[in-house]
Amino acid sequence: MEIQVKNISKIYGTKESRVIALDSASMTIKEGDFISIMGPSGSGKSTLLHIISGVDHPTSGMVLYGNTDIHKGSDKEMSAFRRQKIGFIFQQFHLLPVLTARENIIMPLLLDKQKVEEDYLQKLATLLGLENRLSHLPYELSGGQQQRVAIARALIARPDIIFADEPTGNLDSKSGGEVMKMLCQIRKQMNKTLVVITHDSRIAQMAEHRFTIIDGKLSEVNAS
Repeated sequence: MEIQVKNISKIYGTKESRVIALDSASMTIKEGDFISIMGPSGSGKSTLLHIISGVDHPTSGMVLYGNTDIHKGSDKEMSAFRRQKIGFIFQQFHLLPVLTARENIIMPLLLDKQKVEEDYLQKLATLLGLENRLSHLPYELSGGQQQRVAIARALIARPDIIFADEPTGNLDSKSGGEVMKMLCQIRKQMNKTLVVITHDSRIAQMAEHRFTIIDGKLSEVNAS
């Protein structure tokens, strides 16, 4: 499914307190793309991600998934759309501490009253090196393992697109590199669309299409 981001702006406040977080950002995300969006803290990259994924609404502009403007539906419709079509990976792992790795992974399915496909769960666990960690609680896992659980959770509902917001921000360089390598491998094997927000140039350069955002202005980086 192609995603068209058309002249998205996000403005907070009015008059003297008016802040332009995004300024007429446009981009096209094609099925199977690996896109990175790089920018410093406060540049607007997380705001852009939240609007593209339907978590937040733009002040102006539109986001089309195919021919559907995702911001035209109700909040209930938007929540269902996100659960079924989009997987999220964040800097903070957001694992529930009282649940095992397996229970954390399948949580999106339970919320959407879907059946757990055990074969697919085991496939994800094997791809992410978690096959012997599914019964462990989060505190029994390393940071890299916790982020891999979060990746499996993002993939469990078979979403079309994965949005990752600083996915290695809480990891050391070795663990972060391993997580990104696994994420790239899974994206290729499962033919997922991947959009990564980062301030790390090494991660940004892994992507096939690279964008930068500064002071709310988005621009594509020409391939060298």
